[in-house]
Amino acid sequence: MTTIALAACSPERSEPSGPSAIGTEAPVIVPGSPGAGGRTASPGERVGQTPAPTVASDVRFAEAMIPHHRQALEMTSLVEDRTTTASIRSFARSITAAQTPEIKAMTGWLAELGRSAPAQHDHGGAEGYGMATEQQLNALRAAEGTVFDRLFLQLMTRHHEGAVRMAGEELATGRDQRMRLLAKDVYSGQSIEIARMRQTLESLPA
Repeated sequence: MTTIALAACSPERSEPSGPSAIGTEAPVIVPGSPGAGGRTASPGERVGQTPAPTVASDVRFAEAMIPHHRQALEMTSLVEDRTTTASIRSFARSITAAQTPEIKAMTGWLAELGRSAPAQHDHGGAEGYGMATEQQLNALRAAEGTVFDRLFLQLMTRHHEGAVRMAGEELATGRDQRMRLLAKDVYSGQSIEIARMRQTLESLPA
């Protein structure tokens, strides 16, 4: 009974976050594989979850999404001079605000791996994922007013659909925590914008 009372009165110690280092306190038993016995952790050993390793899918995702995002920013840069429609301008601001820091994050992540970001016009693995052709971009550059609004929404909706597909593939096969979190943001954010852009396109005058 004395031992129980002392334990109850002793101050609680906060649990460290993340894997814990084994020191000189009570021995820690590390479970073995199913059916096997456990073992005693060695002093200094870190016990807990370790970060998931980076795999090829993570690298492909970043190297494909960077030029994909760049093209989206190229399209949003045309909005200011070609339309006064408030909803189109709002879409452009939202897309720019989301995708600019995402490009920076993916570029920095690749640099940590010793890899350079794709060249400005290198579509790489993004080809076919809703990317606009040069002919379509030229048509967008030449358009104004309602014609621009309609073409912008059509091209950007398809562009977003490609990004959502890419993000879904990363979530299915990627392992890196940062790239998976970014893919989740792309998947959820651009899915919402797709629905809104479709509604806006339907509301435009014929």
